[in-house]
Amino acid sequence: GVGVPVPGGFSTTAFAYKEFLDKGGINAFINDTLADESIYTDVNKLMAVGKKVRDKIMDTPFQTEFETELKAQWQRVSGGSDTFTFAVRSSATAEDLPDASFAGQQETYLNVMGYEDMKYKVHLVFASLFTDRAISYRHDRGFEHQKVQLCATCQKMVRSETGSAGVMFTLDTESGFTNVVFITSAFGLGETVVGGTVNPDEWYVFKPTLAEGKESIIARTMGSKMVKMVYKKAGGTELVDTSAKEQNSWSISDKEVTDLAVIAVKIEKHYGRPMDIEWARDGD
Repeated sequence: GVGVPVPGGFSTTAFAYKEFLDKGGINAFINDTLADESIYTDVNKLMAVGKKVRDKIMDTPFQTEFETELKAQWQRVSGGSDTFTFAVRSSATAEDLPDASFAGQQETYLNVMGYEDMKYKVHLVFASLFTDRAISYRHDRGFEHQKVQLCATCQKMVRSETGSAGVMFTLDTESGFTNVVFITSAFGLGETVVGGTVNPDEWYVFKPTLAEGKESIIARTMGSKMVKMVYKKAGGTELVDTSAKEQNSWSISDKEVTDLAVIAVKIEKHYGRPMDIEWARDGD
């Protein structure tokens, strides 16, 4: 009850991931395969080994009890509808440690429809703990591969392709100044902002005046927003050019900026530390 709107859904557990690796005999295979120090200095070797590990994970079927529960949760959230769309995302348990940033290293799949497709995407998310970049990053930072666990989060897809989405931070990312909320936004799905493929609109909101219910937007910059990500009819996404009108208008209103800042402050208070938050506005 923090009072923050979050799309409905479910998440697999870190325990389920660990069990999948243990029961499938994958853990021993991974430890043996990644113990060879020479792969970390040879990009071609790393690519070959990474693919080998990911293939092993994809070739290993889920346990029956895991599949039964996954299907039941899909049924509960989607109502059994094959046109209900999910976003399937990953969260690693060593993720967002103060000295580690795994952001963007694991996969995200958008506009996922039907149980079979969702199950396949969850499997891909499980394998994505072993992308070449993630393997190399953990080795360089001294994280043991077997200590990092993964969850697949399956949430109702927010229809932001007709709205806007972005990222907000509860401090100024340049200076570390904590009295502002820094908000970025662009048209369409938020993946363009997160991945840096678009130059978004930006706002700074001053927390002290926000808390008093006064005008609190202290700076704004309009981004070029040359492209946006939208749904493809049969599932998945694509990039399209934005119109001249979209490029020359703000992707969210001042009221929406203020509403987002209020939500950001609530989340920061809940966790008791500065937060970065992905957000989306449903356009439908």
